[in-house]
Amino acid sequence: MKVGIIGSGGREHAICVSLKKSSKVEKIYCFPGNAGTSEIAENVILNLDNFENIKNFILDNHIDLIVVGPEKPLVDGLVDYLEQLNINIFGPNKIASQLEGSKIFTKQLCQKYNIPTAKFGIFQNEEDAKKFLEKSKYPTEIKADNLASGKGVYICSNKKEAHIAINEIFGGKFGVAKNLLIEEFLIGEEMSYFIISDGINFKNFGSAQDHKRVLEGDKGKNTGGMGAYSPSRLISKEIESKIISKIIKPTLKGLSELGTQYKGFLYAGLMIVNDEPFLIEYNVRMGDPECQTILPKLKTDLTEVLMACCNGNLDKLNLDWLNKKSLCIVVCSNGYPDEFKKNIKIENLKSVNLLSHDYLFHAGTSKKNEEVYATGGRVLNFVSLSDDFNDAKMSIQRNLDNLNWSGGFYRRDIGYKVID
Repeated sequence: MKVGIIGSGGREHAICVSLKKSSKVEKIYCFPGNAGTSEIAENVILNLDNFENIKNFILDNHIDLIVVGPEKPLVDGLVDYLEQLNINIFGPNKIASQLEGSKIFTKQLCQKYNIPTAKFGIFQNEEDAKKFLEKSKYPTEIKADNLASGKGVYICSNKKEAHIAINEIFGGKFGVAKNLLIEEFLIGEEMSYFIISDGINFKNFGSAQDHKRVLEGDKGKNTGGMGAYSPSRLISKEIESKIISKIIKPTLKGLSELGTQYKGFLYAGLMIVNDEPFLIEYNVRMGDPECQTILPKLKTDLTEVLMACCNGNLDKLNLDWLNKKSLCIVVCSNGYPDEFKKNIKIENLKSVNLLSHDYLFHAGTSKKNEEVYATGGRVLNFVSLSDDFNDAKMSIQRNLDNLNWSGGFYRRDIGYKVID
């Protein structure tokens, strides 16, 4: 069969690599892909906002399955558009994608179905938001309601920082903002928990812990993710049972009562406070870089998993996993997440010698005349599997030392909570 993957990041390259292992897949297309995907798939440049162009390419090339990596096409309704044409597409529809597309949609769902989450207020203008702050405790969280590529969250330790956040969000930093959210700051430890669903049934799809801050010690600005490890050190049967009963099932019930089903990956960003899970946010796709730590551990054919979701028979499939620890370190362009130079040549890629348990997933890269260039903020993802997190990290460090790229940087403390 032929498969198309929408997206250009490390997550999409990881999906590509997993699909390539399947004997059922004869060809993969990536829209638009990156230098890494070009090695195992055909990269295709299409306007992803033009659904008709996407549809025509799918039909002309007889593509059997479309997998959507990033959130924007989902929130914009690509799934609804292609499903009307009987094209197999993996991902949630437009209504279900509001779980990520609007933080306020999710908060109101939490309120209605008693899903544990931080206390919050919704505001339509700067004046009301700043007035509310007069009674707020610090630190407090201020969030853009709309999609912001994982960067529209401010943790404010005082009034001045909170006012800057409000001004930037309503000033259009993340696009037109009709609403913002001010939220109680929960003190605990974050965890990412994933499920996969066919609209009727769902299965656990792993856990991880992301490192969002740009600097070591979890300091500095928020990023799209500097690295991750899987499984999360917080996961246990008891915690998982609470996540499913108090958060996942009520969410799916809420969507069904809105007349829709959830099909695809669902990523619950959680805060664990005194052994109790609280929902911070939902993402309606695999996380990035969490996906890069989880997919290499999947033993079951990913193609079969995705098609089972499209066909509504996920319950008939067992998901088998390697019993391994996984670590991912992201190499970023110097200057990220602020201004950074583009089209910087990545030297020494050929010096990286990956062993059987190592992976290198490209993100913001492109290829020209057989040379690879950095075109984005997050550039490369080094992943290793092992029985021990420390061994995985040592393996990645060996590869990073061989790369020795002067145009980029990475956090040296990824996984510090599970590595002595």
